[in-house]
Amino acid sequence: MGLFKFLKHAWNTLTGYDPSDKQVSGISYINLGSAFSSRPDRIYIRGNEKTVVGSIYNRIALDVSMLVYKHIRTDKDGKYIETINSGLNDILNVEANIDQTSDVFIRDTVIQMLDKATCIHAPIEIDESPKDGRLIDIKSMRIARIIQEYPQYMTVEVYDERTGVMVTRTFPKRQLAVIESPLFAITNSPDSIANRLIRKLSLMDAVDEQSGSGKLDLVVQLPYTMKTDYQKKLAAERKSSIEDQLKNSPYGIVYTDATEKVVQLNRPVENNIMKSTEYLTSMLLSQFYMTQSILDGTADEKTMLNYYQRTIVPFAEAICKEYNRKFLTKTARSYGHTIAYFSDPFKLVPMEKIADIADKFTRNEILSSNEIRQKIGMLPVKDPKADELRNKNLNPTEGQQYATTNTSSKVPEYDATRRDKDILDTPIMELLGLDEKDNE
Repeated sequence: MGLFKFLKHAWNTLTGYDPSDKQVSGISYINLGSAFSSRPDRIYIRGNEKTVVGSIYNRIALDVSMLVYKHIRTDKDGKYIETINSGLNDILNVEANIDQTSDVFIRDTVIQMLDKATCIHAPIEIDESPKDGRLIDIKSMRIARIIQEYPQYMTVEVYDERTGVMVTRTFPKRQLAVIESPLFAITNSPDSIANRLIRKLSLMDAVDEQSGSGKLDLVVQLPYTMKTDYQKKLAAERKSSIEDQLKNSPYGIVYTDATEKVVQLNRPVENNIMKSTEYLTSMLLSQFYMTQSILDGTADEKTMLNYYQRTIVPFAEAICKEYNRKFLTKTARSYGHTIAYFSDPFKLVPMEKIADIADKFTRNEILSSNEIRQKIGMLPVKDPKADELRNKNLNPTEGQQYATTNTSSKVPEYDATRRDKDILDTPIMELLGLDEKDNE
């Protein structure tokens, strides 16, 4: 029976209908849109001279994308209560659009911030048409490029996934997330360390290209002076003869007169480009609070913590604050809605220290046993005691109760589709999540 069911519902995607095939009979041809060998909206750092800087930018962008971004709700004291299941949360955790996951979207955002100083996030799909510049709920988002900026509007170029081409649109600034780089003075100002390093690398590439061009740079000293036109003509003929010998000789062998002297000039040019490049690279790394140990993966906890707090956190703060300002209304923020980022401290901890940390976290009632098991990649146990925040080294007294990690809140839910007139009918105490007793 199972075999017949499989044969009835089986479908091979390779032998199925290909919408690009015009010869399929009985089915009209579907226009797939523009075709490209690579995505037009992908963020690139172009130029050979930016290879060193590009690798540093990619390292920072990768670390920023490894943080967890969530649309959450907090209580009146700013404590994390729950995660909001919204389109904005899906953008930050699942996919930003049909082409990008959330991690790739954040990584391209940081690279754009480092390279262009500003990154624009343009909402593409939303629940309803925005009224008075207010967005209801965002379903997809893309990175846009600034074309023209006005006092209240901004013209940007954004990728249209329906047609596959870049289009130019003008948005109100209230509908765009304009995320500015917190390291503008280091990476984007005209006299910044990064721009000086890029210029120096460009000079070094020019010297390398010249030395590897295949020229011999020979100087042939003839046994006579070249004061007259006839002597200059003889020198030109001698030069042409040597060039012909080198060109037609399979082994590059030439002969010269016994009185001629040949001097070769294609030796390495002595200059300080390499030293100044190494100096600027070390200066750029120090301003990013990066060391060689961070790049090769041998940094200790203190080095990584200093790097995260001074370089990675400012980018995460810039993204979250701009999202809170543009994509969450005042009403939503009054209900405790916010965009926050979280880091997993266990990622920077060696395995030999996890047992000691797990003991301290559970003994001090910070994490439950099941939460610790989840951090190290193990399945939770079904024992209710594993969700209790209590010190397992102490026996509970009779009738004593412990809090569990599954907490609830009295703060009312906020529905993004509610209109302002509904909010005006709600008592102010209810909006703030307070009871009358709290007011007394």
